[in-house]
Amino acid sequence: MSIWQLLLTLLPIAVILVMLIAFKRPADQSGLAGWLAISLTAFFFFNTSLEVILRSTGAGMVRSLSVSLIVAASLLQMAVMEKTGALKRVIIFIKTLAGGNQAVQIMMINIGFGTLMVAVGATPVSILPPILLAMGYSSFVAIALPSIGYDSLCTYALLGAPIVVFVDIANSFLGKGNEIGLKQAGQVFFMFLPVVSTMIGFCMLWIVGKWQAVRRGWLPCLVTGGVIGVVAYFTNRFENLVVLTGVLCGLAVIAAMALYLKASGKKIIDRSRLNPQELEFEKTYPLWKAFLPWLILIVLILALNLPKDSFNFLYRTLKLPINGLTADGKSLDTRALWQAYTWILVSTALALPFLRPTKSQMRESLKIWLKRAPRPVFAAAIFFAIGEIMNMSGYDMNLGQFAVPSMIKVLADYSTQVFRGGYGAVVSFIGLFGGFLTGSEASAIAMFAKYTMTTAQNLGLSLKGLIIVTAGLAFGGGLASVVSPAKLQNAAASIDKIGEETKVFKVAFVFSLILTAVTSLFVVVLLKIYG
Repeated sequence: MSIWQLLLTLLPIAVILVMLIAFKRPADQSGLAGWLAISLTAFFFFNTSLEVILRSTGAGMVRSLSVSLIVAASLLQMAVMEKTGALKRVIIFIKTLAGGNQAVQIMMINIGFGTLMVAVGATPVSILPPILLAMGYSSFVAIALPSIGYDSLCTYALLGAPIVVFVDIANSFLGKGNEIGLKQAGQVFFMFLPVVSTMIGFCMLWIVGKWQAVRRGWLPCLVTGGVIGVVAYFTNRFENLVVLTGVLCGLAVIAAMALYLKASGKKIIDRSRLNPQELEFEKTYPLWKAFLPWLILIVLILALNLPKDSFNFLYRTLKLPINGLTADGKSLDTRALWQAYTWILVSTALALPFLRPTKSQMRESLKIWLKRAPRPVFAAAIFFAIGEIMNMSGYDMNLGQFAVPSMIKVLADYSTQVFRGGYGAVVSFIGLFGGFLTGSEASAIAMFAKYTMTTAQNLGLSLKGLIIVTAGLAFGGGLASVVSPAKLQNAAASIDKIGEETKVFKVAFVFSLILTAVTSLFVVVLLKIYG
């Protein structure tokens, strides 16, 4: 195996990096350039036929549906809520929370509500900055906090899409008879949550008021991390509850902070912060109606996942596979009637008779959706396609096997030689890099999970060790949210402060390195115990 193979494997990744940083191109355009580069590299230097490249592209896009279609469905739901006034009413409600205790307010809104929102398909970096600005926080803080607040639970965002992606890729890698379930993966992934959540809480306090805020808010921060750890422990013991971890952790943090306020004699709801227009709108628009699309969604997801028979039928039996697409002949399980995107659409439809949008509002909602959805949907899909081409490069359909080592094998073999026993200490930084490249934890998993698992196998790690290092990769990818150019710019745009995100990036970059280093250390510790 030559050094040229390694350099050629890294070339398409370098193309994406140059597009993002040097040319400042968005994720969809950078991803398309990366797909073209990796396709040409696979064709000319890894003996990969055009058919394998096209089949792998299609298979990658099918694998992306658990993320890309959720993005599409959630953006449609958000557009309808925005145009019918539901989103405005939600924002007014959040603005009233925990006014008397800044630390509790930060934990409740940015970790509690932020996690709950992203778990049901909303976008904290779009919704929370205007609220924080209206509550008196600086534009710097209003951009930074939503970008970092829900990072610890990114793996369970969008109703568990990233961990579902991991399990699918892991089972494709492990082969028939060696498959793992959501529970088996979740029992490893959850161990990272209390550590990362607590660290993120302290980072947010420091951003708001440096060491003085840390001294004042250390207890709510520790309570938040502990609550997330306890809830995640129980949800990840049951396979049908794993995808609900984000929802239940978000609700639990909100409840815990409310109890903390009650115990300390502070107001949970402080309506004095509302202006006359907001007070008037509050009277005319019921809160239950504003939250209805999300409430219906949560009820549907609970009804489908809590009863084991229902979960087993939708997840294990009714897989609705697509056959004949992959180059190696393996079927792709879509589980379309279990996936969150189906039920986001259903919850939106069921809420319409109560939201009562006018024809004009529906037209505007669809117009906004068509403007917002295609590019992030395509960005999610194209990075999955890149990962699949990397996995299948060198595959010969006539022989039914790899004629030359794939790009993933080249990366894994070199990583084994270079890092050896220290791989656990760097894998989270690989995830951080992947999350920065792709803008999403799920896409980072799609690109680098098989590489990580192959390296772990080369190093002789156990199955649990393999899951641990891939969890480290995933959490690194989640922590990249705080340095993702697209997310930071989204947050800045929502308060008309484009350009301010560059100041946030400088601070966020340091925090991302610290958090990733802590995550890497935790990977090393877990490998010592379980690997």
